Amino acid sequence: MKGLVGRRQRVLRVRHVQHAMAVAETARARDEASALANNIDRLNKVRSELFETEGMASGASFAAMQELATRLEQAGRQLDGALYDAKRNVEAKEGMTLAANREKEIATRLKDRARANLEEWRENKLAALPRYRRMQRTGDV
Repeated sequence: MKGLVGRRQRVLRVRHVQHAMAVAETARARDEASALANNIDRLNKVRSELFETEGMASGASFAAMQELATRLEQAGRQLDGALYDAKRNVEAKEGMTLAANREKEIATRLKDRARANLEEWRENKLAALPRYRRMQRTGDV
């Protein structure tokens, strides 16, 4: 009976570690997604500030700015795709976290049930002893 409680306790520890790892992976995926979103915002800000020059600009500098704006726009589109993938990854990690949490809760309930069964078994065993043995065990001598 004690072995069952010990096994359930070990399973609970494993489930707890799995849940903690899933939570950490989810947090890392969220950080990656927010970093990509921040990069997209910075890229859009740089692109919008590119043409805020005052005064006259030569054709060569204007062409260079146009080329840079085109490259920034292309990089922004690539980051949009990466952000989409990162958000899908976050959703997948959140699903793994929920599954790990469910498994942890199941392991907790099984451990509690095994512990309650052990206590009930001990009480039944104590109740089955003759009266004088019970007094010796409980210290009522």
